[in-house]
Formats: sequence, C-alpha cells, structure tokens
Amino acid sequence: MEQQSIWTVIITLISVLGGSAAWRFYEKRAMRKERDEDFIRHDCRDRISKLEALLMEGSDEKNEMRSTILSLTEKVAQLTVKVEFLQKENSELMAAMNQRYGKTL
Repeated sequence: MEQQSIWTVIITLISVLGGSAAWRFYEKRAMRKERDEDFIRHDCRDRISKLEALLMEGSDEKNEMRSTILSLTEKVAQLTVKVEFLQKENSELMAAMNQRYGKTL
C-alpha cells in the first residue's frame, strides 16, 4: 500500500509541477500575444496617420495644380486672341502693301 501511495504522491507532484509550468507557459504566451497585438495596433495607427498626412498633402497639391492649370488656360486663350488679331492685322498690312506697291509678296 505504501508503494501505491508513493506513486500517487509522485504523480500528484508531477501533475502540480507540470500544471504550474503549463500555466506559466500559457500566461507568457498570452502576454506576448497581447504585446504583439498592441504593437500592430500602434503600428497601424502610425501608418494611418502618415497616409492621412500624405493624402492631405496630395489634395493640397492637386488644388494648386488645378489653379495653375486654370491660370495657364486663361493665358493660352489670351495669346490665341492676340495671335488671331496679329494674323488679321498682318493680312491687312500685306494687302495694303500690295495695293500700294503693286507687288505680291
């Protein structure tokens, strides 16, 4: 009977020690998983902040470019009108010169 009680005590000790070791293992594993999740959460938050800043910067840049394009379009329209006017004036001067000198240039 004593041998059976010794085996019972040994098995109980192994179970208790194994159980506490398993508990520590799972506790550390849970803490590590929580730290990893916190790291990922903070990393994602930082990345989102950076992407939002880049998006705002891109939006501002787009608005500046739109303004520049509108300004350039206006200037092109003005130059088109001037060129048309100058071409018309040139044609009139050429016709006047031809009448005056009787030559075709």
